[in-house]
Amino acid sequence: MESGRRSLAKTLVCRLCTTISKAVFAEFLATGLYVFFGVGSALRWPLALPSMLQVAITFNLATAVIVQITWKASGAHVNPAVTLAFLVGSQISLPRAVAYVAAQLAGATAGAALLYGVTPGDIRDTFGVNVVRSSVSTGQAVAVELVLTLQLVLCVFASTDSRQTTGSPAATIGASVAVGHLIGIYFTGCSMNPARSFGSAVIVGKFAVHWIFWVGPLTGAVLASLIYNFILFPDTKTLAQRLAILTGTAEVQEVEGVEPQKEESQSSSEDTEMENVCQVA
Repeated sequence: MESGRRSLAKTLVCRLCTTISKAVFAEFLATGLYVFFGVGSALRWPLALPSMLQVAITFNLATAVIVQITWKASGAHVNPAVTLAFLVGSQISLPRAVAYVAAQLAGATAGAALLYGVTPGDIRDTFGVNVVRSSVSTGQAVAVELVLTLQLVLCVFASTDSRQTTGSPAATIGASVAVGHLIGIYFTGCSMNPARSFGSAVIVGKFAVHWIFWVGPLTGAVLASLIYNFILFPDTKTLAQRLAILTGTAEVQEVEGVEPQKEESQSSSEDTEMENVCQVA
């Protein structure tokens, strides 16, 4: 009996680890693709300087594509600010959130490195590093990044909330990213995503005012999570449930809940087969 319980526990843990590993890889892949295509659209080619509309559309389409690809695998956060918002809203565990952010930063760095490697030397220049316009103060830059990320995270919550919609969030979130770029490019080059800023900064080693692209988006994400989950559409989670989600025990319970259903369905199918045999006899 004891060995059976240990075997079941080991199976559940392995299944949980497999699920998390797939989700973490999805975040790595999605963030890498996002940075490669997004930053690539902002490179300054001498004969074809990118327009604001071109950059906004590229980020829009890249977001829609990667959300469609990885939504069912990881939730398609692709952004430490989004992950933090889900953590504050008790929709993701702390261990999973840490793993997601690490994967996002690694993916952004890999995507930026790949883009840097295939880009001619005379085109790299600032390599899409987010910078603050000279006439914009640091306080204004933080405020702009806060508001841009606020609307993005609110859109992510609204488009992925099963209580609000059943369709794919890809197009909606992509539109939200485009809206942010249409105004944010003039102020800060538009980050809304610390991983996006981190990838380019690491490759070229430019971290001037880099803190703005963490403080602004993360603050906006927390505010958006509080507004959506506690004011606009509050849920009914108890404190015990929130703690279980935060520590990750809820994920284990969810996996454990799958096993009895399988056993029950298997036993019911066996009973049905036995009844059929009896009827034939």
